[in-house]
Amino acid sequence: MLDVLDSVTGFGLSTAASIGIGIGLFFLFAIFLAKAYRRVVEPNEVHIVQSRRGTVIYGKPLEEGEDRKVTGNSYYEWPHWWPVVGVQKIVLPLSVFDQKLTNYEAYDIGKVPFVVDVVAFFRIRDPSVAARRIQNLHELQAQLESILQGAVRTILAKHEIEDIMMERSTFGKMFTDEVADQLIAWGVSNVKNIELMDIRDGRDSQTVSNIMAKKESVIDRESRVVVAENTKLAETAEIEAKQVVDVRAQEAEELVGLRTAQKDQAVGIADEQALQEIKTQAKETAERDMAVELVKNVRAAEINRSVEVVKADEDKQTIVIRAEGQRQQEIIDAEAVKQKTIIIADGDLQDALKDAEGILAVGTSTAEAKRLEEMATVSPQIALADEIGSNDGYQDYLIKIRGVEKDETVGVEQAKALQDAGIKVIVNSGDVNSGMDSLLDLLTTKGGTNVAGMVEAIRQTDEGSALLERIGLGKDPNPPTSK
Repeated sequence: MLDVLDSVTGFGLSTAASIGIGIGLFFLFAIFLAKAYRRVVEPNEVHIVQSRRGTVIYGKPLEEGEDRKVTGNSYYEWPHWWPVVGVQKIVLPLSVFDQKLTNYEAYDIGKVPFVVDVVAFFRIRDPSVAARRIQNLHELQAQLESILQGAVRTILAKHEIEDIMMERSTFGKMFTDEVADQLIAWGVSNVKNIELMDIRDGRDSQTVSNIMAKKESVIDRESRVVVAENTKLAETAEIEAKQVVDVRAQEAEELVGLRTAQKDQAVGIADEQALQEIKTQAKETAERDMAVELVKNVRAAEINRSVEVVKADEDKQTIVIRAEGQRQQEIIDAEAVKQKTIIIADGDLQDALKDAEGILAVGTSTAEAKRLEEMATVSPQIALADEIGSNDGYQDYLIKIRGVEKDETVGVEQAKALQDAGIKVIVNSGDVNSGMDSLLDLLTTKGGTNVAGMVEAIRQTDEGSALLERIGLGKDPNPPTSK
């Protein structure tokens, strides 16, 4: 049994190893194929890949002005003979390339032969269109050369050779416009205008040389004419310059004599004017000296007057200050006497008010005790009133009786308090209660203010002042004057 298991186990291990090796070889082969056939497009190229599924363009991302759809920049170039996945490609440059026509024989409108050199610069604008037209770049360049030859031949055959030699830039623009529509059909565009580089004679032709010789002779003739004309103008200018110099010399001598006479005249006049000016200036100087002296005297008088004024003002201010100081001192002394008198009177008034407040407090306490005693007597009656309940008339009767009794008791006690205090109340109108209320008002701040006002009013008369002085309330420091 063990032998059978070993044989089975050995077979199983061998099969697993074979499968693992096969898978590893498969992955190695796949990596080899990917590395061998994977293509990455260069930055300045575009690859047009044709497969069973269609045409795909690979290259760098699209730039402004380009007409192409880019799928990516890498692909697998499987051999075209592989079934299903095989592909074919066309590589086209995205960079600018030139196309030259060297020693190209052309004719002008008069069938005059000559040779030109032309250079054009192109770039592939639409790679998909170009790929449908050609197989490679060499074929494209051959087609572009044919297009360029046709345009050059067509344009130059319509103009004179002299015009072609003189207007090269114009003809380059005309070449460019001529090939523009044809280049679109090939997916190509111009980078710049086509340039006509050179024009020269062909074989067995001297046309260009003769034209150049003619131009040289014309230039030589025009140069000699210009030189002769310039020589004539120079000699004429020299003669005219000599005449002008002679005339100017004579005019200068005449002008010198005239200027000498004018100078002598002007010198004499100037001398006389100078003497007059000196005398005038002497007069003005004397007048100014007198004016200065006058100003000095006036200013001295003004200064003296200002000094006297300042001195008088200083004396005046001194007298005023002294008088003001004396007056202020008198006011201070009088104010001190006044304040002393007021303080003494206020002290006497406060003593009287304190005595009255003490008497009032004793009377109030006695009345309150009496009232509480009477209230103790009234309490049973209040209880009786509560028992009566809703008898409002009886309650009003009891309240009025108690009010009369309270007023009587309070009046008696107030009379006793006034008798003990030695105060007499004379009621001119109303009743005794209103007179007592007026008396009690004297013991409040309002009563104190009224008493002080009364005392001050009494002091304002001679008789009142004398009366207050006899009762010891002092004398007013500023007694009124009888009129």
